[in-house]
Amino acid sequence: MVFISPKTDFAFKKIFGSKRSKDILISFLNAVLYDGHDILQDLEILDPYQAPRIKGVKDSYLDVKAITADHKTVIIEMQVLNALGFEKRVLYNAAKAFSIQLEVGESYNLLNPVIALTITDFEMFPNSTKVISRYRLKETDELTDYASGIELVFIELPKFNKSLEELETLTDKWVYFLKSANKLPSVPPTMEKIPALNKAFKVARESKLTKREIDVLEKQAMFMHDGQNAILYAEQKGMEKGMEKGKKDASIAIARELLDLLDAETISKKTGLSVAEIQALS
Repeated sequence: MVFISPKTDFAFKKIFGSKRSKDILISFLNAVLYDGHDILQDLEILDPYQAPRIKGVKDSYLDVKAITADHKTVIIEMQVLNALGFEKRVLYNAAKAFSIQLEVGESYNLLNPVIALTITDFEMFPNSTKVISRYRLKETDELTDYASGIELVFIELPKFNKSLEELETLTDKWVYFLKSANKLPSVPPTMEKIPALNKAFKVARESKLTKREIDVLEKQAMFMHDGQNAILYAEQKGMEKGMEKGKKDASIAIARELLDLLDAETISKKTGLSVAEIQALS
């Protein structure tokens, strides 16, 4: 493998989330959010850890978080495995990023827009053929925007089927990079001409990784593969057992099948059950 897969958690953060990758992230966001136009000129990459401001409120950790020159917050997450309640988690993280901008006593007028960009290696919206979809709060009849607050943007990689020869726009090239960089023997000439994309390939080149980084990458890739197979197997077995017992019982049945394959915290994310409930099952 010449290039590491951008879909792994480790590689995605290394390519898009490091301080020296600012130009890569700017190009990528311009491609996905602004159809390749140079709207974003500068941004600051932030610590992706979202600490809660209220005791007892769940904290969260994103893949990449940045604030643009016009004060918009962009949070980015790469998700390889579909998980129970994932669509709600996306909204939760976006709402939290929106709300934690204010300190106690500050005016709501200080709130700036938040864009939550989610990249999935599975189909989020099977009834749509769109690779990139965008959601905002709108009036149901006239479809007018409520306010510039939270916007959800999704890139569904399985729906992108263009070959290397069919790539036309900057957006096409970035999505192709995300989906297929690790399958390429070298940087395609059409992408090499784009400085940010060429740099992204350089960061993704496996030869530039340390032995420890390669070990981490291989373990993550193995975990992703095993996790996908484990969930497919558990869904088949669990749904057979829980089909007539309701959603909660189905989740419990799936969790039982995963007990010997994944840790309690991961099972919790996949099924929606609490860690305590999963530990009780074991």
